[in-house]
Amino acid sequence: MDWTKDQLIEIAAADGLRISPFREDGTTYGTPTFIWSVVVGDGLYVRPYNGSSSRWYKAAMREGAGRISVAGQVYDVDFAPADAALNDVIDAAYQAKYAKSAYLAPMISARTRAASVRITLR
Repeated sequence: MDWTKDQLIEIAAADGLRISPFREDGTTYGTPTFIWSVVVGDGLYVRPYNGSSSRWYKAAMREGAGRISVAGQVYDVDFAPADAALNDVIDAAYQAKYAKSAYLAPMISARTRAASVRITLR
């Protein structure tokens, strides 16, 4: 299921989102973790600050689904590795949205680029 244009506009305007991949039982949501998000084209993307060793990232890749809350809404979603060919465009979106943050450099590093995630509606 695709995001609507209005949903993406609202999500893009938000500072970040809370991500809750399923736990190993496949039905219980994990503890919500605040992360940055960016919209590129018709897609929503996130990266783990600690790269592929991040707990939420491991759960998202293992379970492939969960929930996010952003812009006052809660969405059931699927998680998949982002197409590596989009990493430069995702970097640019992070740079535009979070230019003034001291945390920007780690979010566009090789470690986080390798763990880019595309979030889609379930």
